[in-house]
Amino acid sequence: MSPHFPILRTDRLILRPFRKEDARDMLHYLSDPEVMKHYGMAPFSAEEEACEEVDWYDSLLEKGTGIRWALTLGEDAPVIGSCGYHQLDRRHNRAELGYELAREHWGRGLMSEALRAILAYGYGELGLNRIQALVEPANAASTAMLRKLGFREEGVLAEYEYTLGKYDDLSMFALLKRDFQ
Repeated sequence: MSPHFPILRTDRLILRPFRKEDARDMLHYLSDPEVMKHYGMAPFSAEEEACEEVDWYDSLLEKGTGIRWALTLGEDAPVIGSCGYHQLDRRHNRAELGYELAREHWGRGLMSEALRAILAYGYGELGLNRIQALVEPANAASTAMLRKLGFREEGVLAEYEYTLGKYDDLSMFALLKRDFQ
């Protein structure tokens, strides 16, 4: 973990770096079939898988290819989800958005709140011009949230990913810096 990891605060959330001890909290939501339904991965079954996910999040920052924040409702509160950037391309000033939230926190606007904070960080501190998100077309909640945040659907990438033994279509959403409010 970089000592320069940016901690972001919203009205209800603290967005901070992941720690190894967060793996148990992560396993709680990453083992939920409903949370993982549109994630492109099987639900996790062991804390070791969550530890590997934390390692991947750390590697994003180390390699300069992204950043992933842990979402909490307070300083010592459990991690309830995550959000951040991967596929960060400095040459073209773009990145891909990723996020997930524990099911018991769905429908409260928490992820929209977190994403507003990291969008501002992305366009400001990271100097991004384009932030994109790939979403399974059947993921109505994610699609609605992105639209509410100002993202536009640019099209469907047919059979874009091979996950869990099948090809998945993904909708491409994007928000340009000039359109961010």
